[in-house]
Amino acid sequence: MASMTVAPRRWLARLAATAGLLVTVVVLLIAPATPASAHAVLQSSSPAASAVVPSGPAEVVLTFSESVRKVPGKIRVVAPDGSRADRGEPRFDGATVTIPVDPAGERGTYLVSFRVISADSHPVSGAFTYSVGAPSTPPVDSGDDSRANPVVGNAVKVARFLGYAGLVLLIGPALVLAALWPRRLSRRGPARLAWTGLGLVAVATLADLWLQVPYTAGGGLFDVTGEGFGSVFGSAFGAAHLVRLGLLAASAFLLRPLLARPTGRSDAIILAVLGGAALLTWPLAGHPAASPAPAVSVVVDAVHLGSMAVWLGGLLMLGGFLLRQADERELGAILPIWSRWAALAVSALLLAGTVQALIEVATLDALFGTTYGRLLLAKIGLFALVIAVAAYSRHLVRRRTAAQRPAPVRRAVLVELVVTVVVLGLSATLVQTTPARTAVAEPAGTQAGLFTTTLSSPLFSMQVELDPAERGNNSLHLYAYTKDNRPQPVVEWRATAALPSAGIEPIEIPLLPLTDNHAYGDVSLPAAGDWQLRVTARTSDIDQATVTATVPIR
Repeated sequence: MASMTVAPRRWLARLAATAGLLVTVVVLLIAPATPASAHAVLQSSSPAASAVVPSGPAEVVLTFSESVRKVPGKIRVVAPDGSRADRGEPRFDGATVTIPVDPAGERGTYLVSFRVISADSHPVSGAFTYSVGAPSTPPVDSGDDSRANPVVGNAVKVARFLGYAGLVLLIGPALVLAALWPRRLSRRGPARLAWTGLGLVAVATLADLWLQVPYTAGGGLFDVTGEGFGSVFGSAFGAAHLVRLGLLAASAFLLRPLLARPTGRSDAIILAVLGGAALLTWPLAGHPAASPAPAVSVVVDAVHLGSMAVWLGGLLMLGGFLLRQADERELGAILPIWSRWAALAVSALLLAGTVQALIEVATLDALFGTTYGRLLLAKIGLFALVIAVAAYSRHLVRRRTAAQRPAPVRRAVLVELVVTVVVLGLSATLVQTTPARTAVAEPAGTQAGLFTTTLSSPLFSMQVELDPAERGNNSLHLYAYTKDNRPQPVVEWRATAALPSAGIEPIEIPLLPLTDNHAYGDVSLPAAGDWQLRVTARTSDIDQATVTATVPIR
């Protein structure tokens, strides 16, 4: 009777999983296609930046290095009197954005500000001016801040880390319970771990969808709109995350019997297919889908992510349960099998990581001269340490002493777990960092040689960005925020740069207010050394504060 009850349940679980897979295929087929690109930059404009044209143009054309998508309400042309000069919605055609403009506008300087989304789902913003007839005092963009709140950027990294951690907690217990778990031991602890992992992945996926709205449009954690959600859901990023949620729901039907008791091979195969499809959603929503070889990058990144989850999840099961609960005979059977699995997972990690690095970094200059490359080097160093510890554990297994004396193996596993958690944190930061191949190719004003710091005063905090922080021409961006990280309107900006060690007196930096809390300026720094940057911001008729920073110039 019991077997008759179980059979329909298994049939329903398989039916639900199959339905989830079919839904995934349909969504992937109807999802918007995305060209291979990443971190688009503005290559040219018409009228050109700082140009003086005899009469007002009927449209402003922006040409980017890659195809871009719209951020609702974030492309504006401001007339000399501060009014909006753009008319109607801008037109997007691949890498070209056309903004209709009133050709009968007044003479003077116009401000063009933009924020768009590149193919890898990261926002790109900027501004420039042009003049009709003759230059005038540049206008101020009174629209919303075009830059995401720093809290949002950090929250995105935390959500990515939680997603990776959830994968580890889900895949490790599921794999060990399916193939290595002794029948006499209780499955309750590993089952709870797996359900926690499934919940973390689901929560992180939902958080990614929520945070993508303020991250791309600019604003705080709760600055979301229905139009913003519509834009996210209609993108490849949104499609990948919705597919992931569907696959998680389908997997839950098969995961429940697997965690409760041993199941048939067909259920495990279907669950593995669903898991593999879910792994693909991570690279499809990030840098790999926008690399020069997207098909290779997506597969390689999924293999990299899956191998990490198998290895680290298996270590967690080994150190948290098996080495404590299994007897010598059981460990003697389990450890050799796990050792082979770990070796395969590590080999896949190394191979996938090498291919990934060749695509995303490409040159030695990019490896050592960019933030992405340096983070990757740190990850490689930590990974080498983990490999050394893993080799020690494998040596104990080969000598057949691990089953009699599990304590050394337990300590080695603990070290591996601690270091790999740090590696996960670096991975969560890497996916939000401009790829090295893009950073070295971008013109001045990008991440390659960027100096950035946040300065505090009693009135506000100020984020300072100087690029490329080298001798010669540099671009300065200043962002003012309140103590609770909201945009702080600034009435007047002043900034100077001095190099006392070389006898260079303070150089006045002309600043152009782009928004209420964002100012931009160009400055030529003639010598290398530790320059003293001094910024004064007046927030009202009587309130002002000055902050200083030491900027190393190469």
